[in-house]
Amino acid sequence: MQTNRQIYTTILVLIITILFFQFTNVDIWLQNYFYNFDTHKWLIDRNEPILKLIFYNGVKKVLIFFAVCVLFSLIFFRKKKIVKEYKKGLILVVFAAILVPVIVGGLKATTNTPCPKNIEHFGGVYPDIKVLDTYPKTFHQKGKIKCWPAGHASGGFALLSLFFLFKTEKNRKKALVFALAVGWSMSLYKMFIGDHFLSHSIITMEIAWLIVLILEKYLTSFFSKRAKNHKYDYYL
Repeated sequence: MQTNRQIYTTILVLIITILFFQFTNVDIWLQNYFYNFDTHKWLIDRNEPILKLIFYNGVKKVLIFFAVCVLFSLIFFRKKKIVKEYKKGLILVVFAAILVPVIVGGLKATTNTPCPKNIEHFGGVYPDIKVLDTYPKTFHQKGKIKCWPAGHASGGFALLSLFFLFKTEKNRKKALVFALAVGWSMSLYKMFIGDHFLSHSIITMEIAWLIVLILEKYLTSFFSKRAKNHKYDYYL
């Protein structure tokens, strides 16, 4: 029941967040601080090699490697005591690492919303179109643009699943802080190079948490039923 309440609350917060950014100019107001209107350059050069390695290419590879290691442990070390003890949480981490980027990526492919760098306000050619807006009839697109929500940070926010991996409140809080730190470091980098608005990243974070909660709900139910069946088989 508690998980259900969290799921419904997250859905409500997600809807409120979408509507808030849809009907306010907070995104533009904040993004103005990351763009130099005199030089027409963003706060960070997207081609700067070290930052690109750390916050884009490097972190993606680390996250993929981490997910593969967790999957590897579930397959090849499944009989180890520690893997058995944390099995449900490890499975949740793997599913989240896959589903969060896939679902967010699917949304990006359909919402047809421009990035900050694409809109006229920041030197682009697109009108300032938000996710619930439609394009003016006078504007002609060659193809869909994919900027909402934030795809790059989805891998980082998928780490919110670590919250349910640990059993003590102290470790869960540490896992939550770590996941948010990774997700927001990736998000801020993309904002500083003009690829995303603040709302894009907040929406991704909320979607990631919603997916994690749903996974937690169904995995808990699955393992609970499995345990009951094993107990019943034992008495038979």
